[in-house]
Amino acid sequence: MSDETPDRDDDIVLAGEYALGLLSDDESAAFELRLASEPELRAIYAAWAEDLAAMTEEVAPVAPPASLLPKIEHRLYPDEIRRRHGLWDRFGLAGLAVAVLALGLYVGPELFDRPPAPPSDPAYTARIAAEDGSFVVAAAYDAESDALYLDRREGAATPGRSLELWLIAGDAAPVSLGLLSDDPVTVVQVTDDLRAVLDGGVLAISDEPPGGSPTGAPTGPVVAAGPITES
Repeated sequence: MSDETPDRDDDIVLAGEYALGLLSDDESAAFELRLASEPELRAIYAAWAEDLAAMTEEVAPVAPPASLLPKIEHRLYPDEIRRRHGLWDRFGLAGLAVAVLALGLYVGPELFDRPPAPPSDPAYTARIAAEDGSFVVAAAYDAESDALYLDRREGAATPGRSLELWLIAGDAAPVSLGLLSDDPVTVVQVTDDLRAVLDGGVLAISDEPPGGSPTGAPTGPVVAAGPITES
C-alpha cells in the first residue's frame, strides 16, 4: 500500500473495521452516511465484503470455547488502545488481514453475518428524515436488481403501529412500496412502472395501523420524507 495516500489508507482500514463490526454505533452511522455519497468508499467497502466472504467459503463452522472471544478481544484491543486506530497503529494493514483470518478460522462464517448491504454504486439515493432528526432512513436503489435498500438509523414505529413507505411522483397519488420491517434494514422491490418515476420523486414514511394502510393511501401522519436524487 506504499502508493496509497494517507487518507485512502485510513478509509481502507475504516471500511475493514466496519465490515468486521468493530465500529461503535456512532462510528458506524457516520461511515454509512459517507457510503451514501462517496462512490470510492462504497467500492472499498464492497471489496472488503467480497474478500471476507471468500475467506470463509471453505471454513467449517467451529464452536469456540466460551473464554476464547474475550481473550482475542483483549489481545487485539488493550484498554489503552483507542478503538478507531487500534489495528492500524499496532499492526498496519497486513496485521489487520491476519487478525481477520484468525477470527474467521476460530469463529467461522457467523462472524461475518450482517444485514443486507446497500449497493456499492446506487443509481438513486434519498435521505428520508424528520425535520428534528428523530427519524432517519437512508435509501439506496440498485438499478441491476430493482431493489431499494432502506437503512433505518434513527426512530422506530410506535408500539402497535406499522411504518409504511410511499413513493410520490409529481402530482400523482402516493403509491405504497411496502412496510418497513422491525430490523434496521429493509429491502423492497421496485416494479417496472415505478422505476421510471423514481427520478425527481419523493419517498415518505407514514405511521399506519398494523399491516399498513387499509385504504391504499396514507391514513396516519407522515413521520419522515426526502427527495430522491441521482447518484
